[in-house]
Amino acid sequence: MFKRGCMLSGFILFSLFLTACTSPIDGTDRGIQQEITITAADIPVESDKQVIEDSIAASPSNQIDAIIESNFPLVDVVTDESTSAQIYATKEFRLEELATVITSKVEPDEASEVIDQQQIFIYPDYFVTLKPSVDDETVLLIEVATEQYAERNYSPSFLQTYFGIRLLESLFGNNWGSFRNEPRSGTNSSYGTPNRGNTTFRGGGPNAGK
Repeated sequence: MFKRGCMLSGFILFSLFLTACTSPIDGTDRGIQQEITITAADIPVESDKQVIEDSIAASPSNQIDAIIESNFPLVDVVTDESTSAQIYATKEFRLEELATVITSKVEPDEASEVIDQQQIFIYPDYFVTLKPSVDDETVLLIEVATEQYAERNYSPSFLQTYFGIRLLESLFGNNWGSFRNEPRSGTNSSYGTPNRGNTTFRGGGPNAGK
C-alpha cells in the first residue's frame, strides 16, 4: 500500500510539472522577448511625463508605430526574415497610464485585459504589447510588432490567453493554430528563432534631435 501511494504521489507531481512546462503564461511563449535585459540605468534621459503626454496628444499622426517611435527610446530590434518587432522603454509611465494615453490618441481594434502584468493592443498591421521589464519593474517595455511577426513568433497558447481563437483566426487564417504548433523546417521548435539586433539606444522622445 505504501509503495502504491508513493507511485501515485510521484505521478501527480510529474503531471503537475508537465502542466507547468506547457502553461500558456510560460515565459517562452511571451510576446516581448524575455532575454532582453533593460533596467532604468539603460534608458537615456527622457522628457517629463507631461511633456510626453502632450506630444502624443498633439501628434498629427494616427499611426501607432510612428507615435511610439517619436516619443520613446528604442532599446532593441528583433527580426525574423522579413518581419520585425521594435522594443522601446520608458521610466515615466506605468502600464495602465501609458495604455490610457496611447489608446486615447489612437483607438485599437482590440484590447486585451491585463494578464500576468501584460496587456496587448491590436492595431491595423501592428501588435503593441506593454509589460514591465523583468529586470526592473520601474521600466515599462513597449513592443511594436508587425502583424506578420506576431503570426510567426507568438505561440497560439500565448495569444489565446489574451484573445479569442475566432478573432485570431480572422487575422491569421483558420489553420493558423495548427500550422504554428508544427515545428518549422530547419528548427527543433514550434516557434521561430528571431535575430536580435545590436541596437544602440536611439533618441526617442519629443526633444529628440533638437
